[in-house]
Amino acid sequence: MDVGMMMIFSSYGWEEGSDGQMWEEELRLGEIAADLGFDCLWSAEHHFNDYSFVPDNLQVMTHFAAKYSHIDVGTAAVILPWHDPLRVAENAAVLDLLSNGRLRLGFGRGLARREFETFRLSMDESRGRFDEAAPMIVEALKTGFMEGDGPFYKQPRTEIRPRPQHSFDDRIYAVASSEESVVSAAKLGAHVIMFADRPWEMRLPAVERARELHREFHETEPPHVMLTDFVICGTDLAQCEEEARQYQGKFVESNFYHYEFLGEHFQTVKGYDSYQQKAEIARSAGHDGAVKGFMEAASWGTPDKILRGLEDRKDLLGEFELNVSFRFGGTPLDVAERGLKLFAKEVLPVLKSW
Repeated sequence: MDVGMMMIFSSYGWEEGSDGQMWEEELRLGEIAADLGFDCLWSAEHHFNDYSFVPDNLQVMTHFAAKYSHIDVGTAAVILPWHDPLRVAENAAVLDLLSNGRLRLGFGRGLARREFETFRLSMDESRGRFDEAAPMIVEALKTGFMEGDGPFYKQPRTEIRPRPQHSFDDRIYAVASSEESVVSAAKLGAHVIMFADRPWEMRLPAVERARELHREFHETEPPHVMLTDFVICGTDLAQCEEEARQYQGKFVESNFYHYEFLGEHFQTVKGYDSYQQKAEIARSAGHDGAVKGFMEAASWGTPDKILRGLEDRKDLLGEFELNVSFRFGGTPLDVAERGLKLFAKEVLPVLKSW
């Protein structure tokens, strides 16, 4: 199994220091993971507030690619509606050249109204912008040329310099939570990225649909889905359960806050029907119910409990890649570092043998 570590750079629920200290500590976790045998380092893209502040994850990954020559680097994800596709292709080509072909390029379309509004963009356009930009970028990294004549990006044929040096086959990823996003990811031939935010039985139909569509569009077997998990790992099960309820619970709260899941706006925004359903579930279940569902999906506990949960997930969903975050919802550095090191020592070797 391929196992990466996810960096969120979040200070929600963490009131001990500055943005600089948060970044320094998150980078330290990345360095530990690079030294302990993880396959890839990943980072989100978010802007403007303490839910997560990573305005340029390609830049973050350039730092790690320069520091470590043995590990892949990935974006989960570059939010395409917030960027010019030509610049995304150029920046990806540069990082892939510098890293000698170690970039895993993940795309997303964005979900937070507050981020779209600050960028002076309409969420109604997010699906159209994503579906137009993503294939332009993939094609540019394949051929060395970008062009487009869609409603959003009228790009004259332009050569990418430096020219892409390595094939991006099997290195394109796309976040897909909604039905439309699953279709978009399948058309790209991308690894689907999903997050541990609801019981996996609820995700199974979308995972199966993504595989079915990939076979239909490409007549090849689909790449593994990548599941991003939020982990509390320790030797004391009762303590881990208490920490999971606190920090995974705070992370659920931060999701409610940042994405406004308790609001009504998803029902009026084009292309976000599935999130309106999630908002309705959140309102009916309440905070405690949402935390309970999150804890059923995410991994927490002793290494043995985590492994048994991941084995059950594999039995349900089939083969998958794993991407693990150890810091979220105000998790203290010592708890995150303890979990990362114990996971690397006792869980990672077993997963690698699967």
